[in-house]
Amino acid sequence: MKRIPLKMVRANTLEIPQYALPAGFTIKPYVPGDEQHWARIETSVGEFKNEEAALERFQKEFAPYKDEMEKRCLFIENDQGEYIATTTAWYGDLKGDGEISGRIHWVGVDPRYQGKKLAKPLLSAAMNILAQIHSKAYLTSQTTSYQAINMYLNYGFKPYLTEESCEEAWSLMESTLDRVIPHK
Repeated sequence: MKRIPLKMVRANTLEIPQYALPAGFTIKPYVPGDEQHWARIETSVGEFKNEEAALERFQKEFAPYKDEMEKRCLFIENDQGEYIATTTAWYGDLKGDGEISGRIHWVGVDPRYQGKKLAKPLLSAAMNILAQIHSKAYLTSQTTSYQAINMYLNYGFKPYLTEESCEEAWSLMESTLDRVIPHK
């Protein structure tokens, strides 16, 4: 499948779908030192070529904000104490106009645990954090993450059209997901 970047927005942070974790898993907040877990998980899902590159990105993007990370970054831990999923209820300026919105950032579930009903509870927990701080939310993704795109659509995120490639991306998502996605 062609990899096309895309953005999605949720006009509000009200009425967030809630999903419970399956037995044997726990959601935990970030504590200093967890960047190693973050790097391993994000590398396992193909976001980085190696853990060193992931750690460099973590240091650049999150290290200056450790207090925020302790409030906003989440992990799922299995019953053996292994961290197997992560996301961050971050923030950013979607339009470049200075208005800060909540942002679902760096969602990753170790491939060995994908399909085990972990992503929805993790997204619910992150959205609950955003709802305490922000009135709306956005995220970035790509067409190759079509299963995640489907989940985000079910959470009330809508296409955010920013460039010509967006039309192609959302048409591709409609055919891949076999659902109508208003995007014009």
